[in-house]
Amino acid sequence: MAVKFYKSENQVPLEMHKVRMIQKLTLIPVEERIKKIQEAGNNTFLLQNKDVYLDMLTDSGVNAMSDNQFAASLQADDAYAGSATFLRVKKAIKDVFGTDYVLPVHQGRAAENILAEAYCAPGKVLLTNFHFTTTKAHATRCGATVEELIDKEGLVPCSNNSFKGNYNLANLSSRIDELGSENVAFVRVEAGTNLIGGQPVSLENMLAVTDICHEKKVISVLDASLLQDNIYFMKTREARCKYMEVADIYRLLADRFDIIYFSARKLGFAKGGIITSKDEKFCKQMQPFIPLYEGFLTYGGIDVRTMESMAVGLYESLDMEYISQGPLFIEYLAKELHEYGVPVILPAGGLGCHLNAGEILPNVPHNQYPAAALAAALYIAGGIRGMERGTMSEQREPDGTEPFAELELLRLAVPRRVFTLSQIKYVADRVKWVWDKRSIIGGLEWTEEPAVLRFFFGRMKEIGYWQEQLAEEFRKDFGESL
Repeated sequence: MAVKFYKSENQVPLEMHKVRMIQKLTLIPVEERIKKIQEAGNNTFLLQNKDVYLDMLTDSGVNAMSDNQFAASLQADDAYAGSATFLRVKKAIKDVFGTDYVLPVHQGRAAENILAEAYCAPGKVLLTNFHFTTTKAHATRCGATVEELIDKEGLVPCSNNSFKGNYNLANLSSRIDELGSENVAFVRVEAGTNLIGGQPVSLENMLAVTDICHEKKVISVLDASLLQDNIYFMKTREARCKYMEVADIYRLLADRFDIIYFSARKLGFAKGGIITSKDEKFCKQMQPFIPLYEGFLTYGGIDVRTMESMAVGLYESLDMEYISQGPLFIEYLAKELHEYGVPVILPAGGLGCHLNAGEILPNVPHNQYPAAALAAALYIAGGIRGMERGTMSEQREPDGTEPFAELELLRLAVPRRVFTLSQIKYVADRVKWVWDKRSIIGGLEWTEEPAVLRFFFGRMKEIGYWQEQLAEEFRKDFGESL
């Protein structure tokens, strides 16, 4: 929880850890930063980490692990079958979620693949509050379609709504009736919603979703990858949850959802992934795909040392002093930028601070990828690597038309327990500079456009010479400074 300072002007989020190992960072000159982003096809995924000062691309697999997680990794049992490591993971899942049936996978999108193989097919519809890129890609690859039923308030960039990831419950109920329960692959709740700013879902809304699913005999699925952030928001924003133990919220959700899956690259600060259920039936339906795509049922493609770290991380995800660190630092960065006048998604969600690129660059149209252009500009300005979460992250329809994103966002992820407060303030300072120079920034166009998941490895070039102009402005304002 937040610690109050005696002098209000000193109020900052307080680290609830100490640093015992460091990794050297390098900030290359602005002229080199232009060269590197252009060599990377203006795609921050294709930058080399040695050329990045602050890596805010993602919080997936880059969070700092605890001393206990590293220590646990030394007891790993690497037996292919009958591994004691798997039994420890299974016990951790039982202790945290209360579920008995566990399928390990190498990461979250692997779980999505297994779910898609088991339940998605031509004619089936996957209903979700909001899609995630890989979830949608796996479902459509298997012939299903994906429909979003988020409440319309979730797409308002700046509001007082504490739970902008919530389903529109009336639309969910009526849509299942229209489709017929037999045609619904499953109903998925993403808590919180990655592509609209890491916005959380309330406990009340999640339980109502499961009530509808049980009544209409449709499978309910919880993507719990960002659940620890979501539970922090439940505890601090939802009256019902204020006095509930974190463990009780985990157990209640696991009791109500048919299937839960998560990326341990996010939940628990390790790596790997898990699918779990209280009902053996669902695991039996998915189990044949584990050895086919992942590995044997006791490791699912995860290194056993990582599995030991995962087990400890799951227990640590019950500790509010651990799970508060991400949301508090994200909120601080969003507050700083909001006070500077920079359009950001509010209230701040989990995962990272999200810049509203559509509002920052209103003259750059969707088909010139404003969020990707803003990502390139911020890298040029400060060596900061963010992730485009807008139209570039979508994929074209089969007929070649391009769906435009509801929101054009640049995500600045805040890996847990990694950055210092001075680094967060540096980010705010460089974003403010980009905001002041926003009239210079232009769009991007494709030079290499993959058909699927193009944001991972596609390449673009600047339209005009705005990046060179931005670098000239940098030198005018910062002189010889990096």
